[in-house]
Parts: sequence; C-alpha cells; structure tokens
Amino acid sequence: MNLTKKYLKKLIKIIRRPEMKILPGNIAFFLVLSIFPIITLFGFFASFFNVSVDSVINLMGDILPNEVNSILINYITLNGLDIHIGFSVLLGYVVASNGAHSIIVSCNTLYGLEHHNYLRRRIKSLFITILLMILVIFSLIVLAFGNNILKYILSYSNIGNKIYYLYLLFKWPTAIVVIFIMIKLIFTLAPDSIIKSKYTNKGAFFTTIAWMISTFIYSFYVQNFSHYDIFYGSLSNIIIMMMWIYILSYSLVIGIAINVQNYSNYMNNISENVNDK
Repeated sequence: MNLTKKYLKKLIKIIRRPEMKILPGNIAFFLVLSIFPIITLFGFFASFFNVSVDSVINLMGDILPNEVNSILINYITLNGLDIHIGFSVLLGYVVASNGAHSIIVSCNTLYGLEHHNYLRRRIKSLFITILLMILVIFSLIVLAFGNNILKYILSYSNIGNKIYYLYLLFKWPTAIVVIFIMIKLIFTLAPDSIIKSKYTNKGAFFTTIAWMISTFIYSFYVQNFSHYDIFYGSLSNIIIMMMWIYILSYSLVIGIAINVQNYSNYMNNISENVNDK
C-alpha cells in the first residue's frame, strides 16, 4: 500500500510539471490543424480513383457532425493536386508536426536525456505526426463512426449483413491491438535515446483504454444528442469534437508520465543494486 502511494505521489509530481500542463493543449491544437491537409489529401485521392464528390461529402457526413463537415468540405478539391494545393498541404503538415516535436522535447526533459540536433528531431516529429494522424483517423473511421460507414458501403453492394455483424464482433478487440501498438511505437520513438519498449507498456495500455473510452463517449454523443441541441447548435458540436481531441491528447501525456515513472523506478533499482555491491 505504501509503495502504491509513493508511486502515485511521484506520478502526480511528474504530471504537475510545467511542460506537462502545456503539452496536452499543444498536441490538441496541432492535431486539429492536421485535419485540413488530411481532408485535402482525401479529395485528391478521390479524384485519382474517380470517386464522385457527392460520395465523399456523404461519407464525411456520416463520419463528422454536420456543422464540422460543412467547414471541412471547403478544403476538398477533386480537380487534382496542383502546385498551390500541394504547397499548402505540405506547409500544413510541417506546421502540424510541431505537436509531435513538443512530445519529443518534453520526453527528453522528463527522462533527463540530451537533445539530438534540431534537424534530426524535426524529421522524427514528421514521422510521429503521421502516426498520430493515422490514430485519429482510425479512431474516427473504425471506432466512432465505423457502423455508419459500413452501412453506407453495404448499401451500394450486394454483400449480406454477415460482414456487418463480423465487424461488430471484431471491432473493439482489433482496435485495442492496433491503438496499443501505435501508441507504444510513439512512446518508444519519442525520446532522443533508446528506451526499451517494455518500459512503455503501462503508459501505452492506459492511453489505449482512455483513448477508446473517450472515443466511445464522443461517438455516442454525436449520434444521439448533437441533433437535439437547439440552443447552442453548431457551436456545441465543434466544441465537443475539440474536447474529444483534447482528452485524447491529455491521455497521451499521462501515458508519457506513467512511462517516465516506470523508467525512473528501473534506473533507481539499478543504482541500488550497484551500491549494494
């Protein structure tokens, strides 16, 4: 019991550090910012595969609240990826990677590691940003609105409902494995020094569970309550989506804090064993 209290006190001390208070909002802001280049790329790939604009708009309508969807539709182009759009997507992606760069710098500070050169950190932040984008898209398409998307797809095919029921059966187990592996990879890559992946398991597991619970609540709200909010209208749906992304970011930060504490305990045990000898 005393060991648990001691562990929790150290964990809370890490969470209360200044960089940990700033990091969730920083990550959330740049995750929201990354939505726009993603939507633009969706439009480009749709045009490449000759998908009609109406199909893309209808699919986005099933994934996102109507008010959020109406804002993002303006960023879709099905006329190809010209140099201006390509530059905007690239610039937006580079700016969005600032969130991942903040994760790297914070991890180095918390683990007590030396920073690598700036260029190396920026390249790694671009890769981590891709992983974060994939995680958010996966959460939206599979967990939050996967049921609606699959129904939409099946309505245009002759495939029976067995696929839909198989999806319902394997959705959550598959999501746990995919999200856990992705988050564990982010936690392992983020520090500028090799941290064995086994010391990231607890933080990755906590973040995975928190990620899934918050996504389930967000999906439940959008599908059952967002259309009945007459007083606040579109504003409430946008706020709820931003709150969901902030909670995802905060759970990621707590996962980092858990990993730092586990690694600190490991290093302390090594020091005690050396001193005993």
